[in-house]
Amino acid sequence: MQEPFLDQSPNEPTVRGFVHRPEKPTEAGLVLTHSAGANCNSPLLVALADALCSTGLTVLRCDLPFRQSRPHGPPMGSAEKDQAGLQRAVQVLREQIKGRVFLGGHSYGGRMATMLCAREPSLVDGLLLLSYPLHPPRKPEQLRTAHFPKLQTRALFVHGTRDPFGSIEEMKSALALIPAETHLLPIEGAGHELLSKKKSDSFVTLVVESLAQFFR
Repeated sequence: MQEPFLDQSPNEPTVRGFVHRPEKPTEAGLVLTHSAGANCNSPLLVALADALCSTGLTVLRCDLPFRQSRPHGPPMGSAEKDQAGLQRAVQVLREQIKGRVFLGGHSYGGRMATMLCAREPSLVDGLLLLSYPLHPPRKPEQLRTAHFPKLQTRALFVHGTRDPFGSIEEMKSALALIPAETHLLPIEGAGHELLSKKKSDSFVTLVVESLAQFFR
């Protein structure tokens, strides 16, 4: 079951989105957020949230602060605020469950999650990173990995073999910079959006199973 969620605590970033509550909760939860061009209602996030909820996870999929400020367009100099918003979302979810809390994000959302956890290593129990934007398309020299050597949080990276933001080989090299345990799950034939209508069910099942196995 999913329901709209809004937390507007004084002097804290607003948390806005939807919470998926399982019928048989496992006491674990996941905060899940979106890419630079989307919001928390992206098909990828909704499909994963539904599937993970069915396994017992409480899932909070939320809009980053930049998307709360403007319904369209990319983030513009809002990285610090977006990370603060994710940190608050984790705190809010921890108030509702008793078990482990994970943090996940697609593309820009995942990058914000890794930057936050590199600075706050005890914030969550693990990361789910969907299409990490390793570099801008056709600009492999502009790597977004400066914070990787400080990342102490276990992380599952899900990446398409046709993602222009980084090849599988480039991802393997980048993950070698991370001192925490990582796992790279390649999605054959997938681009940056990962989800396709023809393979949506198999993709979601693969991610759910890999997440359960990696963080078992």
